[in-house]
Amino acid sequence: MANRTETLPAATVEVRRSSGLWGDAFRRLRRNRLAIVGGVLVILFVFIAIFGPYLAPWPYDYQDLDAVLANGGLPLPAFSPGHFLGTDELGRDLLSRLMDGARISMTVALVVQFVVLVIGMPVGAAAAWFGGRTDSWLMRLTDVIYAYPDLLFIILLSVALKETVFGKALDGLLLVFVAIGLTSWVTMARLVRGQLLSLKETEFVEAAQAIGVPSKKIISKHLLPNALGPVIVAVTLGIPGAILAEATLAFISIGATPPRASWGSLVADGQPWLRSFPHLVIFPALAIATALISFTFLGDGLRDALDPKLKGKQ
Repeated sequence: MANRTETLPAATVEVRRSSGLWGDAFRRLRRNRLAIVGGVLVILFVFIAIFGPYLAPWPYDYQDLDAVLANGGLPLPAFSPGHFLGTDELGRDLLSRLMDGARISMTVALVVQFVVLVIGMPVGAAAAWFGGRTDSWLMRLTDVIYAYPDLLFIILLSVALKETVFGKALDGLLLVFVAIGLTSWVTMARLVRGQLLSLKETEFVEAAQAIGVPSKKIISKHLLPNALGPVIVAVTLGIPGAILAEATLAFISIGATPPRASWGSLVADGQPWLRSFPHLVIFPALAIATALISFTFLGDGLRDALDPKLKGKQ
């Protein structure tokens, strides 16, 4: 009797290989639809900020006085011939000025976060690593700055230095960059301090200390790279606050020097025409709101993607 052998189907085992922290984070980020939408809108705003002046139908300061005079000296409404979003009372194309405002808002967002990183990361790292009196003094400094009203400090600094060479640099924007950055770094310093305090007691740091690695190299090569995820999230979520602060300052005529167009100043300029020509306020306000929501969605998505606790759940 011949032996009958049957071949059983081999069990297939799917091995899920990890591609590292950043690969897993990117995979989780792609599954977050709101984050993807926010990221696409952010890329669009950055594109407009870079290439907007070349794509705008008119220069931001050009006055189409003939069209305004033909309309009885009033702003042109939206969807007018030659002016898709209309004009203001001076005949300046609203779409072109919105595109120039995107350049101002995106520049403020990026430069302010750069200032935050330059000040906040060293302060937080020094406080966490050296501890003792250094930690105490630096944290008390951050507490004082944190307790002071941000907007009031920015307004006082802007008014005090507005007529100086520093205040007039970059059409008044350099002062706004520095003023907002000087009031925003405390959150970053506290975040970096907390992250480094938890990493300071890990085995790889103790091993680096045991073989005589300098403190500066341990902080820059071991501690800060491991705290990079929360820092990226904090930077992304801090951008909406910077954009809103700049728009608020521009609304009260602090910031970009006319005829430069900031979204906040466009809202202020259109306020007298709100009832008769609401598009002068609606479009700049929509631009501000869309930018804030986009960065918030992207920041929330990055926070979820870079959270190690979520690994394996998605």
